[in-house]
Amino acid sequence: MTSAADMAPAARKPKRDRTHYLYIAVIIAVAAGIAVGLAAPDFAVGLKPIGTGFVALIKMMISPIIFCTIVLGIGSVRKAAKVGAVGGIALGYFMVMSVVALGIGLVVGNILEPGTGLAVTDAIKDAGQAQVDSEAKDTTEFLLGIIPTTIVSAFTNESVLQTLLIALLAGFALQGMGSAGQPILRGIEHIQRLVFRILAMVMWAAPIGAFGAIAAVTGSAGLDALKSLAVLMLGFYVTCFLFVFIVLGILLRVISGLNILTLFKYLGREFLLILSTSSSESALPRLIAKMEHLGVSKPVVGITVPTGYSFNLDGTMIYMTMASLFIADALGTPMSLGEQIPLLLFLLVASKGAAGVTGAGLATLAGGLQSHKPALVDGVGLIVGIDRFMSEARALTNFAGNAVATVLIGTWTKEIDKERVGEVLAGRLPFDEKTLLDDDDHGGAPAEERAEAPEQGGEKALAKA
Repeated sequence: MTSAADMAPAARKPKRDRTHYLYIAVIIAVAAGIAVGLAAPDFAVGLKPIGTGFVALIKMMISPIIFCTIVLGIGSVRKAAKVGAVGGIALGYFMVMSVVALGIGLVVGNILEPGTGLAVTDAIKDAGQAQVDSEAKDTTEFLLGIIPTTIVSAFTNESVLQTLLIALLAGFALQGMGSAGQPILRGIEHIQRLVFRILAMVMWAAPIGAFGAIAAVTGSAGLDALKSLAVLMLGFYVTCFLFVFIVLGILLRVISGLNILTLFKYLGREFLLILSTSSSESALPRLIAKMEHLGVSKPVVGITVPTGYSFNLDGTMIYMTMASLFIADALGTPMSLGEQIPLLLFLLVASKGAAGVTGAGLATLAGGLQSHKPALVDGVGLIVGIDRFMSEARALTNFAGNAVATVLIGTWTKEIDKERVGEVLAGRLPFDEKTLLDDDDHGGAPAEERAEAPEQGGEKALAKA
């Protein structure tokens, strides 16, 4: 007699994940871009709009992804105090790590003294003055700028924090509505799936964007600029490396019990994307999706990642420290320690006020020096040529800092599923590159939430991502 199992249709084989070919193509595109940049610099500079266009495609997805993630996360949490605790811990951690990054940059900068012996011409001075952005905001304007003109304008302005504010308000409102808010949450969940599907489609343009971006950077800088400023570049890259693998690596091991190399292997495609576009924002949506898949709860991911992109800029802190010391030495006016510390603390605050300015690293440095130590602005022109190469390390370090911060804050608030983290990092629960979402798991909800009474299952199901 034939059993029911024998009569059942054969299970469909899962489609093979071919997205790894995409990232192989990105690596080839980066190599080709460097070759074109060196062989035909003028032609390569003309390719810049290709890279800019790809990054713009990614940026247009950031606001809706942040909104959906935070609203779904907060809307499915019963206690508002939990969200407040996450935000407070995150901001406190960000400030501490910013000071640590400044301190490391200060030590290395004083040891290397990379600017000594360089000549500053009139052309360099003019280039430095040109970097002072009149649109840069002070801290007060920055804080007021978090409030959008309308709810809708939060999605049209290039301000992550405006979207964050609206998402928090919407999340808390839906949380207070109880069962009446469930249909809205289900609708937002469907919108989130649509947005992530669009993002997955956009990612197939990554090789073209990487080629244009890298070719333009290589063609505009050239070998001469790289050779003359090699000490500063090398020192900056080494400092970022030490900060990430020693400071962040130790914190991750001691607090969460994870190996930073294992975490970075999991985020390898995002690092490659940042390296090829010189923009950490290009990987922000994928970081949100991957941190949730890793096992960190939606509220922690939704608050920590967007806020960190404005307040947790470890690479930018190191960059501004070393660049300031480099410029002072190059101008023949080295600063004493008593002059360095107030300047760097001022830049620490200024970096928050100019977080949304295009080319934030160089613009923030020039604006901060103009406000606090104008005599040094002329020297900013020295690093204009290599700023895009330094932005690679700056963006990678910022991204690494926010990835580690998300895991640490999830651990401190007990909003992380450690068993799932182990499974994901071991490769037994692969990330879905096609949808960037998980259809059959809990989306990073804490173990105690998954063990709640059955009647709460519908509410928790909305947190699946």
